[in-house]
Amino acid sequence: MKKITLITLVFFLSLSCVLIAVEKNAFNSRFYLNAYEDYNIMEKTGKDFQELHDITDDLLDYLKGKRGEEVLEPNFNEREILHMKDVEVLFRNGFILKYISIIISLIIIIYFSITGEKEMLGRYIYKGLFINWIILGLLGIMIFFDFNKYFTYFHYIFFTNDLWLLDPETDLLIQMLPEEFFSSMAINIGLSFLGFVAIIQGIGYAATKKGRGKDEKNSKIFKRQT
Repeated sequence: MKKITLITLVFFLSLSCVLIAVEKNAFNSRFYLNAYEDYNIMEKTGKDFQELHDITDDLLDYLKGKRGEEVLEPNFNEREILHMKDVEVLFRNGFILKYISIIISLIIIIYFSITGEKEMLGRYIYKGLFINWIILGLLGIMIFFDFNKYFTYFHYIFFTNDLWLLDPETDLLIQMLPEEFFSSMAINIGLSFLGFVAIIQGIGYAATKKGRGKDEKNSKIFKRQT
């Protein structure tokens, strides 16, 4: 039962890292603004930098749930707005899942800490999270060779309609956020994810050493008493 619980912990820690990495990068307005300059979005959209800045702020506020869809209406057509409604639902569910994952992870960590099994806890966290490096490495290789293919799969998995199929000739949303934008975003998310995983693994490794040290100390005390 303890092993199953610790495997569950590894899963929810990994999920937490993914969702936090996505949130951190998806709502980084500076990344969007830099991308607009890098990919010459001003020329493609016919809008100046300040206009794109304002539209981006409105878009991110909408996805955060801070403003309603009326904020999108001045710049996006009906199909784009309907797609953004789907994306907003996806992010909202992601926020909920992130908090659930963090809470479950904390409960398990607190339980094993209270029961004095820090060495076992640390060992599973440190070693178990290495699976993320393997998975992300494989995903990175696949995406490197054909990002468009797997980005399309992503949409098939997470959306139940084809509203995400926009026209780059007429739709501002895809003009602002071309494929190159999302491939760069994917790289940033991956790096952030691995950074979070590495930090947690470091904590797990430290817990392993601390737990072993305590066990060895208790063992020496017991031997002296006997």
